[in-house]
Amino acid sequence: QVQLVESGGGSVQAGGSLRLSCAASAYIHSTNCMGWFRQAPGKEREGVAAIYPALDSGYVADSVKGRFTISRDNAKYTLYLQMNNLKPEDTGMYYCATRAMVRGCGLSQILTGYWGQGTQVTVPS
Repeated sequence: QVQLVESGGGSVQAGGSLRLSCAASAYIHSTNCMGWFRQAPGKEREGVAAIYPALDSGYVADSVKGRFTISRDNAKYTLYLQMNNLKPEDTGMYYCATRAMVRGCGLSQILTGYWGQGTQVTVPS
């Protein structure tokens, strides 16, 4: 049973910062791709960032480049999404997801894996 537990969401003024966390097992961190997705009301789910198994290297979507960073703490088996300079359009439910790596860690691949319950991020306009 794959279990992902997100935390860290909340309401923050535009220009502010939040750090989301996703706790998972050591096995997941060492073998699986992990990623962050978000979904705003009435919109499709959007891939935000992904990271490779056991590595600290990852990538973020163009829509958040320069503002969001994905990272992990291997000692705590926790994935992070640091979000800076938040904008109202960043509002939505943010989900952590994971999938076994198959020819890379594309967001479209991770999309078909396991998901957490989500954490809400609100940036009032």
